[in-house]
Amino acid sequence: MIRSEGTRRTAVAALTILTVAAAYYGVAQIGLLVQVHIHGARVTPLWPTTGVALTSLLYLGLRVWPGIALGSLAVVAVSRGSIDLATLALVAGNTVAPVCAYLMLRRAEFRREMDRLRDGAALVFLGAMAAMLISASVRTAVQVLTGRVPTGDFWPVWAAWWAGDAMGVLIITPFLLVMRKARLPRRTDRWVEATALAAASVGLGLVATRSSLSMLYVVFPLLIWAALRFQLAGSAPCALLLSVLAIVAGSQGVGPFAGHTVLDVMLNLAVLNGCVALTALLLAAIVTEDKNIRRRIEQACDELADVVDHLAPGRSATAWPSRHKDGRDGR
Repeated sequence: MIRSEGTRRTAVAALTILTVAAAYYGVAQIGLLVQVHIHGARVTPLWPTTGVALTSLLYLGLRVWPGIALGSLAVVAVSRGSIDLATLALVAGNTVAPVCAYLMLRRAEFRREMDRLRDGAALVFLGAMAAMLISASVRTAVQVLTGRVPTGDFWPVWAAWWAGDAMGVLIITPFLLVMRKARLPRRTDRWVEATALAAASVGLGLVATRSSLSMLYVVFPLLIWAALRFQLAGSAPCALLLSVLAIVAGSQGVGPFAGHTVLDVMLNLAVLNGCVALTALLLAAIVTEDKNIRRRIEQACDELADVVDHLAPGRSATAWPSRHKDGRDGR
């Protein structure tokens, strides 16, 4: 029985690691569909594997880091066509970065529900901006040392890789976190509003990213609408959709990205996606935290009313205004 239980646990752990590796590799192939060349280096405007890796760690813990390493090894080995010291260095950088992001988020007491402003800020500044410095630095250093990138082009390539890795965390991680606990709207009016939001996001997103009139700013009212009405469950998918539309348009050089150099397009995409992610995450976190605070205040008021009724049993029940569950007075 003991041997059977130990074998079962080992099999489950191995299957979990292989599943993470397969997910990492599969998502990487999607990310590689859109690549740009900057000074001899192939860069993706949004590298989704960083978001997948961090989300796996947030849900499954450090025990799945070998899956991240295996997935990264498969991606790098296929891309480079061989396994050498440079390949192992790239794998190490791709693995250490999300692990450090997870450790910093755990130290900051990050909650997967992202129902506090501090959770959104921690994901932005620790999980994305700080931790992804590691992967971008290792990747660029390896390219320079192997002669694939000239030394003088270190910083442009580094900035492009860092932006892609950070955007993977900011765009993909919130989407995966919210999808795990997403539920369909129950009331009819929420269905109508959700459908209207989805249609407007697709329509205005295409106009903003395909029009030559530089109308990218029209996406932000959509994000505000999604965050105010649906919180992270609405703003995360909306941010992902708008980011993908912008990346496709930028890679094709159409709309507001027409006539710009590859480096300019990467810079514009990084700024746009960063602003989209920040608006979606932080505003949704603020709205959710405010709702939770009001709910706790209402519960405290109800408990206080019960205590007062208990301490003054002689008073008529109608002497105290009743409160409904939605917080309105019953007067």
